[in-house]
Amino acid sequence: MRVRWPGLKILDRYIIGKFLKTYFFAIAMIIVVVVIFDYVEKIDDFTELKAPVKAIVFDYYFNFVPFFINQFSGLFTFIAVIFFTSKMAYQTEIIAMLSGGMSFRRLMWPYFLGALVITIISLVLNLWVIPVTQRTTVEFESKYRKKHRTVRYDPHIYRQVEPGTFVYLRGYTEHARQAQFFALEHYAGGTITQSLEAADVKFDPATKRWTASRYTTREFDSLGTETFAQHRNLDTLINLEVAELGRIAELVETMNIHELNEFLDQQRAKGSDSINLIAVERHSRFAYPLATFILTLIGVSLSSRKVRGGTGLHIGIGTGLCFSYILFSRFFEEFAKSGTMPAGLAVWTPNLIYLAIAVYLYRKAPK
Repeated sequence: MRVRWPGLKILDRYIIGKFLKTYFFAIAMIIVVVVIFDYVEKIDDFTELKAPVKAIVFDYYFNFVPFFINQFSGLFTFIAVIFFTSKMAYQTEIIAMLSGGMSFRRLMWPYFLGALVITIISLVLNLWVIPVTQRTTVEFESKYRKKHRTVRYDPHIYRQVEPGTFVYLRGYTEHARQAQFFALEHYAGGTITQSLEAADVKFDPATKRWTASRYTTREFDSLGTETFAQHRNLDTLINLEVAELGRIAELVETMNIHELNEFLDQQRAKGSDSINLIAVERHSRFAYPLATFILTLIGVSLSSRKVRGGTGLHIGIGTGLCFSYILFSRFFEEFAKSGTMPAGLAVWTPNLIYLAIAVYLYRKAPK
């Protein structure tokens, strides 16, 4: 059986145009306000550190705008759908459409086309554009902000570099590429078998090797007897990049989807304890953009009926649902990061919950 998609009619173009124009207009208005307030807040830093106007505009704000759009895309979608659909409902345009024989399902067609455009934009931003712009933003802030965002390192860093092999670093500093203390531990069956310890260890970015003037080795036999030895001139290569020493949550934000997938595979091979956090980041880059369809369905179903309170009530209810979706998303993400729930299930659960809400509201919508 050949499936024939309905063509775009005048009404379809009208709704899609209203949807996208309202969406982009809302974004433009909010961005202008946010940029003004952000600039006022940071103007002292820009002036004192002599940030060039070109760098402020192109390196900072041109990269800030895509990030802001993507962060609040769901809310803007909600506002756009509810605003113009509620207006159509109170002007009896929707009643006229349904009375003319158009089904509510057919009415949703142009809305979903508009949501598809927004979803594609959001996916492109999430998967490729924003990670690149974040790198430029971090670089700009490191030069022209007093409280700048740089790669931060925990005072105590513990990473699994291979199954059964762990590295511990204390007091690592980026500018000196040096750690106050370094330990390389090997385990078998949950029991330590040997370790290597050194103080004032330096990292050479050219050779990827760690060096120290003195180091100590310890070996443990099956009875737990320890063999202790001291050595000079440590020069070792381990399966650990300096980039991995930074806080993983901040590191993965600057990776595009290809780099993120490779990094996740690499950390899985090492048996890293950061797998859940990385997997949450990957799933969320798809889950949030695809939620646009769910939020659109909820928005149309809510605002297509006349109620007391008018557009204001529709926007209030819709905004409440949208913020509750964001709250649920963050709530389930924490479950995933702690290992309580699988990352995929945790990230996609809010979408499933609000899809059920959307289906319920759709069935209650005027037919």
